[in-house]
Amino acid sequence: MRMKNILIANRGEIAIRIARAAADLGLGAVAVYSADDDRSLHRRIADRSYALTGRGAGAYLDLEQIIIAAKDTNCDAIHPGYGFLSENATFARRCAEEGLTFIGPRPDLLELFGDKTAARSFAKRCGVPLLPGSAGPVSLEEAREFFLTLGRDASVMIKATLGGGGRGMRPVYKLADLDEAYARCQSEARSAFGLGDVYIEKLIRQPRHIEVQVIGDGKQVIHLGERDCTMQRRSQKIIEVAPSKALTPQLRDKITTAALRLAQEAHFLSLGTIEFLLEGNGGDEALFAFMEVNPRLQVEHTITEEITGIDLVRAQIEIAAGKSLAELGLTDDVPRPRCYAMQLRINMETIDSTGLANPTTGTLNSYEIPSGPGIRVDGYGYNGYTNNPAFDSLLAKLIVTSRSPHYQDVVTKAYRALQEFKIEGIETNIPFLLNLLRRPEMLENNYHTRFIEENASELVSADRPVEDFSASNPSTAPEGTVALKAPVLGRIVDIAVNVGDLVTEGQIVVVMEAMKMEYEVQAEQSGYVMAVNVVQDDVVSSGDPLIFIAAADRFRHVS
Repeated sequence: MRMKNILIANRGEIAIRIARAAADLGLGAVAVYSADDDRSLHRRIADRSYALTGRGAGAYLDLEQIIIAAKDTNCDAIHPGYGFLSENATFARRCAEEGLTFIGPRPDLLELFGDKTAARSFAKRCGVPLLPGSAGPVSLEEAREFFLTLGRDASVMIKATLGGGGRGMRPVYKLADLDEAYARCQSEARSAFGLGDVYIEKLIRQPRHIEVQVIGDGKQVIHLGERDCTMQRRSQKIIEVAPSKALTPQLRDKITTAALRLAQEAHFLSLGTIEFLLEGNGGDEALFAFMEVNPRLQVEHTITEEITGIDLVRAQIEIAAGKSLAELGLTDDVPRPRCYAMQLRINMETIDSTGLANPTTGTLNSYEIPSGPGIRVDGYGYNGYTNNPAFDSLLAKLIVTSRSPHYQDVVTKAYRALQEFKIEGIETNIPFLLNLLRRPEMLENNYHTRFIEENASELVSADRPVEDFSASNPSTAPEGTVALKAPVLGRIVDIAVNVGDLVTEGQIVVVMEAMKMEYEVQAEQSGYVMAVNVVQDDVVSSGDPLIFIAAADRFRHVS
């Protein structure tokens, strides 16, 4: 099949990403935009743009208008990106009826995996581990009966049967809270997906969220490794890492084998992600259970690209054009890489003390992205852009790759890169992300999906130290001082001195922790403390300045 032009049925950073992949393949790219989204950067990056009627997300969800736009602009294929129409089986079927190639899975796959209870049943037939749960949508009374069967200390998760993205989901820890959670899930599901059906399953209280990237041509399927999406705020991903440090080789093999078995049984076509919950922090015999399949390109596809070197969007387009995995050189599962990549979602929002995100609006008067080896930014910001709260709050994705085999190194590299990301005019979650990266739990990979909710008040109240650390504390030695530097990559446990204190050579001034061992940092000369560059719980790299000391003889006076 010969493609010439692709219509991109999306907006923002993912529309730009798709347009660039199309250009690499020598294909034309047509952007669409709603009446209130005409200043979005994606319409300027594409070769051509087409104005939709309507405003907000509704314009991008109008499948008949999207099809008309494709035909009006002589496109022979449509890429839906993620969200919007990307998992809409009716849209994929209408594309086929109109002679347009839908760049994504077949309609039957979208229908199967779009219904979460049908997907659970399919996973069960494939022998993929499941949590106890309902076989289909449940009434409130049926949800109550299921809760009671689990025993005294059990908890449950109520989920919408359609959709995803954390909407229509509520954990329930006490039976007394079930009625309200059920009502809220139904309401959210009806509003977001047009159907209020929900199902119920047993809740793992402190799980990790692991997903496996698969790619298939309808006959052959391979996996491209896993991503760890555990760091979430209210079931919405915010930081993703590949590969997962939590998995032992044996556990990784079990999870990827389960994902492949399911994808192969479905004769999977295009890109897809098989998602699992993992109990605790891993181990060869750790419990893992199927959660859902996302039959589309994921927001976090970037980190898989960075560690494998495979352009997933390009591969997705080429498979839609009829190429096989063999023709793309993708015949074997990718071995576990010896490096790490991390993605941080830069959202136009603030986070309150409960972990709730509050969208922000404004006009960008400064948008400066970080750069350097291993630093990638997929975004659509520019100076003068005014955001529209009718759309998702995602502004950019910061993707950091560390060629070091040590997980801690990608965390500290991400922290440094994030400090260089300067956005003014619209409040973002950058201070909050910096606080997350500073936490020892992040450095030690010791967290779970509800970490943010359980620590939100501390993460929010820590905004000021982060800003002080990055903006006002000196990183170079003040005149006449010598920097006492961190001997290792680690966390600041204790600071034993204050500005103005007189210290003696060999005196312990800072205590650090690295790999569960404490390091006493001693003054290398006698003198006065002129500046303290860190606060307790900061994560610093080896060689970072901790304290600046001026020799005591600078302050002697002649009598």
